[in-house]
Amino acid sequence: MATLRVIVDQMVAPVPGGIGRYTEELTAALIQTAPRDCFVEGIVSAQPHEKLAELKTRLPGLAEITKTTLGRRELAAAWQHGLFTGSNDGMVHATSLMAPLSKHDQLHQPGEQIAVTIHDVVPWTHPETLTPHGVAWHKAMAKRARKYADAIVVPTHAVAEELAHYVNFGERVRVIGGAVSSKLVVPVDADARAEALGLPPSYVLAVGTLEPRKGLAALIQALARPDAPELPLVIAGPKGWGDLDVESVATEAGLAAGRVHVLGFVSDEDLALVISRADVFVYPSMAEGFGLPVIEALHFGTPVIHTDVPALMEVADDASIVVAREDAEGLPERLAHAMTQLVTHSELAARLRIAGFDRARGFSWRDSAEKVWQLHADL
Repeated sequence: MATLRVIVDQMVAPVPGGIGRYTEELTAALIQTAPRDCFVEGIVSAQPHEKLAELKTRLPGLAEITKTTLGRRELAAAWQHGLFTGSNDGMVHATSLMAPLSKHDQLHQPGEQIAVTIHDVVPWTHPETLTPHGVAWHKAMAKRARKYADAIVVPTHAVAEELAHYVNFGERVRVIGGAVSSKLVVPVDADARAEALGLPPSYVLAVGTLEPRKGLAALIQALARPDAPELPLVIAGPKGWGDLDVESVATEAGLAAGRVHVLGFVSDEDLALVISRADVFVYPSMAEGFGLPVIEALHFGTPVIHTDVPALMEVADDASIVVAREDAEGLPERLAHAMTQLVTHSELAARLRIAGFDRARGFSWRDSAEKVWQLHADL
C-alpha cells in the first residue's frame, strides 16, 4: 500500500488563481487514476473546520487531510526557512513551490521523496509584476528545491528551457501540463444565465486574475483605438495584487463608458458560458508558464489572440493569432489589428475554431495525473 500526499493549500488561498484550479483538477485526477492499493491524502495549512469540510467535498475520494499547526502565511515562511517540515514523510507532491523541503535519504529510503511544481519563471524574468515579497519567497524556495527536491514539475517545455538559465535542476525536471476542467460545461439555462450576467450579444473576452502582468491595460487601450472593432470588453476573473483599476484605465484610454464589463469571479458553468459566447478571446499576458485560459478558449472553439510568450505559443501551437510583446507602446495597435482581422474575416475565425477544438483535445487531466504517478514510481 502506498500513499501520495499532495499539498492542496493553494485551494484555500485568498486568491486561488490558476494554481488553485490546477491543484484541484490534478488532485481529483490523481484520486481517480490511483493504482491499486494506492491512496491520495491532502496536506493543508491550519484552517477552520468549514474549510476542511469544503475541501473534502471538492475532492471526493481523498483518503485523509493533514492539517498543519500553522496558518498559510506562517507556514509559507516556516517552510522557506526549513522549519516545520515534518509533513514530508513518504511520497509528497507539491502543486507549487510551497512545500516542506528538507534533507532526506531518498537513496536508502526510496519511499521518502518529494516533487515540487514551478509554474513559470516570472520571479526571474518579470519581477516587477510581482510583489517584492513574492519574488524573494519564490527564489528562496527554488534554492531549497534545488537542494532537496527529488523532481521538479513544470507545465511546458518552454518553462523547462527558461528555468535552466536561472536554477540548475539537472535531469530532475519533468514536463506535465494541465487541461480543461470537466466542470467547465455550458449550463442548460444558458440564455437566462447570460441575461443575469449582463452579457452583450457580441464581445471581446479577457479571463484571468486582475494583476499587472496580464496586460489588460494594453487590451483596453487597443479597444479604444479607431481601428479596433467596436465591441464591448468582458473581463472575468478575481482581483489580484496591484489594484488594477479597470475603469480608470478605460477613462484614460478614451474608451466610451459602458464598453467594459467586469464580471469578477464567476462559477465554472458561467465561465464556460462566457467563453463559449465570445467573438474573440484575447490573452495579452506578458509572462506565463502554461496559460490555462487559452486552452479553455480553444476547447470551446473561441478564436484566440495572445502574446508571443513561449509557453502560450507551445500550448496553442498553430490554433491562434500571435502578437509580439516587444515595443510595449505598439502592443495596443497590434492587438487592435489582430481583433479586426478576426471580426472581419469569417473564414479565418472558422479555421481557428476548428484548429482550437483539435488542439484542446490533446490535453487531459487524466493524462497529467498518470504522468505524476509514473514520476513518483520512477523515483
